[in-house]
Order: sequence, then C-alpha cells, then structure tokens
Amino acid sequence: MILTLFNINQIILKKSSTLVLLLFLQFTSVFSQESPKEIRFSSSHTSFPDPVRAKGYTYDSVFYSAADHYNDSSVLLVVPKNLRRKNKVDLVFWFHGWRNNIDTANQFYELEKQFLASNKNAVLVLAETAKNAPDSYGGKLEQKGTFNLLVKDVLHQLKAADVVNKKTVAGSITLAGHSGAYRVIAFILANGETQVDQVFLFDALYGQTDKFLSWIQQSDKHRFINWYTNHGGGTDEVSIQFMKQLDDLRLPYRFVEESTLDRSMINKSRILFVHSAREHNVIINRPDNFELLLEH
Repeated sequence: MILTLFNINQIILKKSSTLVLLLFLQFTSVFSQESPKEIRFSSSHTSFPDPVRAKGYTYDSVFYSAADHYNDSSVLLVVPKNLRRKNKVDLVFWFHGWRNNIDTANQFYELEKQFLASNKNAVLVLAETAKNAPDSYGGKLEQKGTFNLLVKDVLHQLKAADVVNKKTVAGSITLAGHSGAYRVIAFILANGETQVDQVFLFDALYGQTDKFLSWIQQSDKHRFINWYTNHGGGTDEVSIQFMKQLDDLRLPYRFVEESTLDRSMINKSRILFVHSAREHNVIINRPDNFELLLEH
C-alpha cells in the first residue's frame, strides 16, 4: 500500500485524537476518584420543625417565621474519597451559629476543605438548626434520644450509598461548632443518649457549662477544646469562670495563647483553652484551626 502525505497526516491525527481521548478519560477518572462524596438528605431527627418554634420567633423586634427559619431538616454528609471501610465509622458533627445555615457555614469557614485536608478517616456531618436566624435553641435535638436517632439516620444513609458496610456502627463521635452552637451541643451531651468523645467549641462557650462539666467528668477519655476570643460577647468571661471551676475541682487543663500554641500542646491536652486576640468570625479558618484540631 502506498502512503500519501494525506494518508500519513490522517493516521497522525487519528492517533493524536486517540491519545487526547485517553488522557482526558484518565484525568476525569482520577478527578472523580479524588472528589469527595456528598450526600444530602432530610431527617426527622434534626432540630426543626419543632413545636416550640411552630409560630416563629422574635428577636430584637424582628420576626423570624417558622416557614423560612424553622422548617429545614437537611443533613449534609461529606465522605472522603479514601475512607477506609471498617466495622465502625467515626463521625464529626458541625453545628453552625447565628444567622447561618449548613451551606453558608460550610462555604464561609471552609469546613469541607479543612475536614478533607485533615485526612481524618471519618465522615463530616452538617445538620441544620435554626436557619439564617439569631437563635441558639436546638429544637428536637435538645430532647432525650433525638441525637441517637440522628446518628442512626446518618448510618442508614451511608449504608444505602454503599459507603460503609451493612453492619457498620458509629465509632468515635466529635461535636464541633461555632458561636450559638454551644446550646445544641450541650443538650446533646446531656440528652443525646449517644457516646460523644470530643467537643470542639469555637468562640461558643456562652453558657450551659454545667452540661459540659458533667460530660467532662464522666470519663477521663472525654476531650474538650474551647477556642475563645475577647470579641464573642461574653465567651471570654464564661471561659475564665469555667477554668476557675476546673481549678476548684482539681481537674487539670491547659491554657494557652493562640500565638504560642503548638501541635504538641493539642496532642497532650485532654482539656484545652485557647485564647485568641482575633475576631469572633475569623478563628476557624485561615489559619485552618478546625483542620488543626482534627489532625490531632
């Protein structure tokens, strides 16, 4: 067969097109493998709707309707691409503060990004509370056993998506949150009827210290980290008072200024108070402090 210049060019073009296609398929395959799985569902065991807010809520002379602020039962799960399948799956719950929702908090504080960067073999769970409202009330999650049922709903979704094995149960559970999230976290510790191993508060210790203290005393394996500022409208005063309570009870803890914090302090501390000179809304990311705590 005689190959003309035209035929040679055609062969080269075909081979080039094939190579480009193979490279594209390889790239998209790698990209899809590296992308985390996001699962969004509704659960009847989140904070709302709830009878206490069925007629809405008024704060500072502004009315927040039930339809717009207390009717969302969304849950967002973030599953790392390299999650190792075991008989137990660790869960990290994040609860947002005032005037936020699970999506705005996830975006503004870069929660998913930090969680994935930590390489923690766990699932991140963002459960909706009061949506875009200045309200710390935890709704149904303040009631006996509701959090336990939410955990079961999360496991059901993970199993249905073939993320975990059919017999997988909850492993270590971490509760983390910012600002007004303190209340729902405190009531989960008191009434959730599920073992919680760690609590991370980001400028969120406004009250309910009796519930946090009781949980700390229940086990020397319970880990409590409180990162606070002088700009949280009282978290500094409550944190200092809480440390005095721990002193009176002779419960050891570590206090450190954010500027001098190092990783070894996090590793070696069961109860840690970190004071930051920064503002209320900028202590979670950049630098990525949520990631830092998850890593250790």
